[in-house]
Amino acid sequence: MFRRRNLEHFNEGNTYSLFQIIKYILWIIAIAFILETLGVKVTLLIAGSAALLVGVGLGLQQTFNDIISGIILLSERSIRISDILEIDGDIVKIQEIGLRTSKGLNTDDISIIIPNSLITTNKVINWSHQTNLNRFRIDVGVAYGSDVELVIKILHESAMEHPEVDDQKLPEARLVNFGNSSLDFQVLFYSSTVFGSARMKSDIRRIINRKFIQSNISIPFPQMDVHMKS
Repeated sequence: MFRRRNLEHFNEGNTYSLFQIIKYILWIIAIAFILETLGVKVTLLIAGSAALLVGVGLGLQQTFNDIISGIILLSERSIRISDILEIDGDIVKIQEIGLRTSKGLNTDDISIIIPNSLITTNKVINWSHQTNLNRFRIDVGVAYGSDVELVIKILHESAMEHPEVDDQKLPEARLVNFGNSSLDFQVLFYSSTVFGSARMKSDIRRIINRKFIQSNISIPFPQMDVHMKS
């Protein structure tokens, strides 16, 4: 079932990329043919306007960069339609890849126009290239003096309670650091949910908070003591 879904997704992305590349090539050929029909020599036109093109190129350098990036995305196919990307901390589902810009939908159902150069030149995480399960992490700190084993048990149980957390790969809770004002823990868990991961994490944090209150475990907050001398 999973392999069939991946194959359909692969075919959809490749068909779209191939269609876009063919469309742009046909547009270039059509424009060149129209100019030739009108008696305009395309080769002479390009040669005669070389200096002008250099000036225009310098002024539209970013635009050309985006266009080249769009050609790379369409030909390389490292990113396809319906891929879920993490760009600058935002989760975006790609809806359309254009020659200059791409369009995506974020987790707030807001359509975002993304310059193609932002995708090709920055660090981008493509969650769709992962396996069916992805690992997520939630960090939390508790007050010094808390029962460490009880905290680890609560974190493990809280992750297991959520229906979207995979129950084959069990969650793992760790004591990761002795912080300035807290014992720092993290809980690691696996899920096939990516686009709704922020909602899933929020649900698990609520479960953790409820269990901490029931067990009288406090989450510290930064405090400052001011001593005044007379």
